[in-house]
Amino acid sequence: MNEWLELLKWEDLLAATLETLYMTVISVTITFIIGLLLGLLLFLTSKGSMWENRPVNLIIATFVNIFRSIPFIILIVLLIPFTKLLVGSILGANAALPALIIGSAPFYARMVEIALREIDKGVIEASHSMGASNFEIIFKVLIPEALPALVSGITVTAIALVSYTAMAGVIGAGGLGNFAYLEGFQGNNTLLTFVATVLILVIVFIIQFIGDVLTKVIDKR
Repeated sequence: MNEWLELLKWEDLLAATLETLYMTVISVTITFIIGLLLGLLLFLTSKGSMWENRPVNLIIATFVNIFRSIPFIILIVLLIPFTKLLVGSILGANAALPALIIGSAPFYARMVEIALREIDKGVIEASHSMGASNFEIIFKVLIPEALPALVSGITVTAIALVSYTAMAGVIGAGGLGNFAYLEGFQGNNTLLTFVATVLILVIVFIIQFIGDVLTKVIDKR
């Protein structure tokens, strides 16, 4: 038993798991806020919407399309100077956050935009006719109506972020990805790699379960 505990390095494994959870929770929270704002702006400034503004919409759409399309591992490398300036280091869990957020927020923004486009325009027009202001329509009509889809979207994004943390770990960001690569792959410890992979899967299943439950609770249709 002691040999197994020694082989798996439980203390280090626990620390790596906590780092992965830390990166995931922080990046998901900030991604939700930024992605929601970007998605709202994409929708509201599009043709026929309340704040129709083609130049602004084009700028936001370009930013979203560019950063949504760059492979994450390349994005990390591209953001090294920015990360070093912002965090002071390119190693550790905090150093992974800028790339995690910049890589996932545009992805979630598109999901927000799609969710908002699914709302019946008649509901928005009815709110306008009853004298609701633009901000009232946003916070009392658009977001509540799209909330089930927004929760489903952030669930998918959170799962993607877990895989991003694993990739970030390979270049020194910490977490289970870093642990599996250094201690498992380079240390020729197949068991440790397997356990780290299982832990990542468990985190993904928990996120999916929570997301499904929240969506069912929120969706009154």
